[in-house]
Amino acid sequence: MAIPTRNLDWPLMKNNIARGDLDAVIEYLRAGEPQLTQAHEVESFEREWSEWLGAKHSVFVNSGSSANLLTLSALREAYGTGEIIVPTLTWVSDIAATLQCGYTPVFVDIDPRTLGMDNAEVLRKLTGRTKAVFLTHVLGYNALTRELLEALRARGIPLIEDVCESYGATFEGRKLGTFGTVANFSFYYAHHMSTIEGGMISTNDPGLHEAARMLRSHGMVREARSEEVRRDYRDRHPDLNPDFIFAYPGYNMRSTEINAVIGRSQLTRLDRNNRIRSENLALFLERLDPETYRTDFHVEGSCNYAFTLVLQRPDSRLCERVMDTLRACGVEFRRGTAGGGNQLRQPYLKRIVGEQEYRNYPHVDHVHFYGFYIGNYPELERSKIADLCAILNELR
Repeated sequence: MAIPTRNLDWPLMKNNIARGDLDAVIEYLRAGEPQLTQAHEVESFEREWSEWLGAKHSVFVNSGSSANLLTLSALREAYGTGEIIVPTLTWVSDIAATLQCGYTPVFVDIDPRTLGMDNAEVLRKLTGRTKAVFLTHVLGYNALTRELLEALRARGIPLIEDVCESYGATFEGRKLGTFGTVANFSFYYAHHMSTIEGGMISTNDPGLHEAARMLRSHGMVREARSEEVRRDYRDRHPDLNPDFIFAYPGYNMRSTEINAVIGRSQLTRLDRNNRIRSENLALFLERLDPETYRTDFHVEGSCNYAFTLVLQRPDSRLCERVMDTLRACGVEFRRGTAGGGNQLRQPYLKRIVGEQEYRNYPHVDHVHFYGFYIGNYPELERSKIADLCAILNELR
């Protein structure tokens, strides 16, 4: 059978930096002699993001990956090292930060309907050595259950929410990123909104907030908002210049005023754009053939910047035809969905957990070989969604 073709001109993301965002930057640059390094615009963006999310504190950093590393560094200072339960399907920086901060990762297979960690398996793997659960909300789907939240609260185990791909999604009517001890977000170009590069750490915990602020800027105590914290360090270290007291072995992960200006501009239209994305996903899943592709994702509260396309059954021949068809139609895609699929198959982890460990996680392995994501954004024409689904449904 010949591959159906039609040039749909469908990149992963389109026009995520709008003319209005650029105009905001130009206006800022024209205003006298603006400070370009981290200053008032960053503070304003942090405050506005916290208000939008519903969190008390936020710290703007230079990437979502930096947010992961700072979060794990702050948790290490507060709770020490041990085991962290992590997903097999996520972006590499979640696992990398876990390793870089001296934790032992404990892996969990995915729930096929959410692509996030199987919550029941998480509960089975909780032990006295568990220091945190690092849960990723994959591609806009909620991965939380009430049972998991109550179990972690009862045991006093911190929950880290990776919401880099899912901000705007909700659970029980509340935004993801407000359930955990701390949450991380990414503003990379292809995500729900962009600061070109950038990320955010949000928390209601004042201690973690202060630690993240200091870690972001070399571990300097003067970065703490709390005068009490700054005074305590000054009193305990009278031999040091109070402007240069380093509480932690920190990093330089600050962003800039320009990135914050773009973020503030984008935040004003985030809710509208997210509603369109949700409508697009509903159309995509409605039009796909459920006999060939998975369409039973748990979509309640979801907010997807990408469409999930997963074969119902392992079929290498059909998988190749899907990829050939997407290429022929000019549809950009990523095989394996988030992070390239099963992280346990990656070289950096095989050296740590062993060559065969990936075989213990069949659900993520199915997505690794037979799953894809393609772009979903406000400018995407609904007719293209319908046309692509019709083309995909013809494949056998």
